[in-house]
Amino acid sequence: MNHDYKVVAERAPGAASTVRLSGVPDDRALLKTAAEVTRDLQQPDPLLYWSDFLGSAVLGYSALAAAILVHSVPAAFLCGVAAILALYRATLFIHEITHLQPGRLPGFRVAWNVLLGIPTLLPSFMYEGIHIIHHTRTRYGTIRDPEYLPLALMKPWTLPAFLLVSLLMPAALLLRFGILGPLSVFSPPLRRILVARFSGLQINPRFERRAPEGAFARQWFWQEFGASLVAVAIIAALATGMLPVRSFLIAMSVLAGVAVLNQMRTLVAHLWENDGGPLTITAQFLDSTNVARGVLAGLWAPVGLRFHALHHLLPSLPYHSLAEANRRLSRALGPDSVYARADYPSLGQLVRRLATNTMKGRSRG
Repeated sequence: MNHDYKVVAERAPGAASTVRLSGVPDDRALLKTAAEVTRDLQQPDPLLYWSDFLGSAVLGYSALAAAILVHSVPAAFLCGVAAILALYRATLFIHEITHLQPGRLPGFRVAWNVLLGIPTLLPSFMYEGIHIIHHTRTRYGTIRDPEYLPLALMKPWTLPAFLLVSLLMPAALLLRFGILGPLSVFSPPLRRILVARFSGLQINPRFERRAPEGAFARQWFWQEFGASLVAVAIIAALATGMLPVRSFLIAMSVLAGVAVLNQMRTLVAHLWENDGGPLTITAQFLDSTNVARGVLAGLWAPVGLRFHALHHLLPSLPYHSLAEANRRLSRALGPDSVYARADYPSLGQLVRRLATNTMKGRSRG
């Protein structure tokens, strides 16, 4: 999507001046300092990864079971909220899996898929091979980026639509793995469509992914096979009455809650102000957001994702190192630096900014 105007990145609190994303050169001091002060923070902590993921998964599944088993509506609701928050945190380790270098955390990908990804119909191949494109310098914010839409330049109705569509995600995954996946084994045309358009967690509707190759194709196979077994079993159990409708609806509601919460986080992870042209690393950083303050940020953007701009600056940094990296960079560069311009106070402030920009877009149209 191209426009005949440049996109203005307005000042964040504490920023020195406004900038334009198109044509913003790389800030060499920022990039050099970021690399230097975080050199000792690159190693993932296996104990933290495993305990955080397993603890979140156990808590999430336990709360989900309680929501199904209790008869009190208020108690079931509270258990459902706890299940959403815990399973959401456990699910977001899919982001860490995508960035983990081979051999850094042996067995973690397999365990995550077996314990969470496959049972919730969200195997990691749906994100691996997709998300890394979003970090490619020449693709970020362009039509070739699977995870980017210029939402700030689009119509106001796109924002509620962007959130509401996530409610359908659990049902869509059940359809994809329980019906379309098995059928595609016997239909090459369906298989090509399924791989290209319905095998990735992408928000760009024009993006088509390539068929997997090599070792990744083998990972894809067993992950998809496992997810299809789970989906077919769910459909069969529901159809035969072995799975009570109430239990099914509660589980689907919890998974829909996880999807909506993640979509809300995605909505404010960037400013979405790029007009389609390639950006420098610094411009990509300025189109991304850090919400470092507040307890709530750790709930709606857990596993380090409240430091999303910093993550785009240093994508290989483990999630548990981001808070310390942010402290070091803020101290080294100061409140009037380019780094400070990506800092925002709250989720609400970012939503208001995005909504205001879409209204401006409507008046331009």
